[in-house]
Amino acid sequence: MSLHIQTFKDSDELTAQFARQIADILEQNVKQYGQASLIVSGGRTPVALFETLSTMALPWDSIIVSLADERWVNADDEASNEKLVRTHLLKDNAAAAQFVPLKTDHDDAKDAVQTLSQNQQLLGAPFDVLILGMGEDGHTASLFPCSEQVQAGLDMNSGQRYIAVQPTTAPHQRMSLTLPALLNSRHIFLHLTGERKREVLEQALAEGNEVAKPIVAVVQRSDVELMWAP
Repeated sequence: MSLHIQTFKDSDELTAQFARQIADILEQNVKQYGQASLIVSGGRTPVALFETLSTMALPWDSIIVSLADERWVNADDEASNEKLVRTHLLKDNAAAAQFVPLKTDHDDAKDAVQTLSQNQQLLGAPFDVLILGMGEDGHTASLFPCSEQVQAGLDMNSGQRYIAVQPTTAPHQRMSLTLPALLNSRHIFLHLTGERKREVLEQALAEGNEVAKPIVAVVQRSDVELMWAP
């Protein structure tokens, strides 16, 4: 498998071209399959992309949006990825999209895994577009190298789509798609900005340790499009 790198002069150019690329894929897949799925990640990096996508004239009523991972907090909490997506993506034209949240009413994320696995049927498989980020520790989604659950999350034979994760280097319990669920995507994008993130990725790939840097597991096992600007 391989990493295909698209480099842009700045984040504005990245956002404009990335949004167009995503839109083209979603539009084509709605035509071909009747619906399309868009799986996104949280953080500051995708905010401008979400804002741009929200205004695009797409068949949003046939597009289902969900998350690669979620902090186990209420949907109105500032740490919530769902809040981020509702604020910056699911508005304007994109308000017509269907959203499948990861946060349930369960107190413990572990108790929600079965419920979410059933909800997975709404999204269909494979996912059409998956957008991942990466932390400076090499985690992606909420597959944290510091967590006791990292090996289970990377297990290609687990039969699980979701896993509850408790990182030791970041706040909040999390819910994450597992590696096999992430890889079951037609188009996988890694969205990074800044020299530091590029350095972390290059070092991680050079070392090749999937448990120490879970992003390696994604890149080594699939074709990934890196969308990067300094």
